[in-house]
Amino acid sequence: MAAGLNAGLKFVKMHGLGNDYVVFDLFDGDIRKAFDRLSEPELKSFAKRICDRHFGIGADGILLALPSKRKGYDGVMRIINADGSEAEMCGNGIRCIAKLIVDRGYSSRELRIETISGVKKIVATGGMFRVDMGSPRLLRKEIPMNGKAAATAVNEPLQLKYKQIRITAVSMGNPHAVVFADDAGIDIDAFDIEEIGKEIENHAAFPRRANVEFVRVLNRGEIELRVWERGVGETLACGTGSCASLVASALNERTNRKVKVHLRGGDLTVEWAKDNHVYMTGSAAYVFSGTVST
Repeated sequence: MAAGLNAGLKFVKMHGLGNDYVVFDLFDGDIRKAFDRLSEPELKSFAKRICDRHFGIGADGILLALPSKRKGYDGVMRIINADGSEAEMCGNGIRCIAKLIVDRGYSSRELRIETISGVKKIVATGGMFRVDMGSPRLLRKEIPMNGKAAATAVNEPLQLKYKQIRITAVSMGNPHAVVFADDAGIDIDAFDIEEIGKEIENHAAFPRRANVEFVRVLNRGEIELRVWERGVGETLACGTGSCASLVASALNERTNRKVKVHLRGGDLTVEWAKDNHVYMTGSAAYVFSGTVST
């Protein structure tokens, strides 16, 4: 596969509500040494090959679980998407990493895991994982989104090729454009998500591209999503997308600040609490384990 990787490199396939990943445990010194020999281009090429659903293992991305070099921290998560790009944060992925760290005895059930978007605190209880996702970032410069740096983008028009829609932009450590499907004349059960999702993902308004959520509000305490993930395509679930969608729904006064989010792969509970942090609770599961060879 990629230069520098040994035959028999151990992995475990995991998913959070069907958002699936090939996970490599770099707490294992031999596996860490194999990855240390890879250049960044080689790592990204490896991820693309591994994630191919016809010629590889098949996944939305790969996750690297690494020991932290900082005292008092329980691990580090890196996420490489199926297209080889690196993501700042993944809500479903971090639950998988937390489960692996706890189950393998590397740390306790209260974790602090480092990501590109900051340290995330996770509490594991009864097979569920409650993640403190931090405060939502709403300013354009924080998302990032072009335009006046200190302004927000709440229910803002966005011109597409054939129509104009309205979006609410939120960062949960990575950029999201939230679309209320009914307002946009979209039937989320039947529309072509690739066509419009890809156009919004790559819109000039988003210099680092964007994840896109199409939301149907069911009532004040429930929303339903379809997700188009940057660098991946449609996925069965998105943790950061669920959090961004709750924040957008609350900002637009469509829901309460705590909702159940229904995704194609299952449900999450998300709360935008009084401390301004967003808390996401959901499961993580193993699929199978194996080795990759050259």
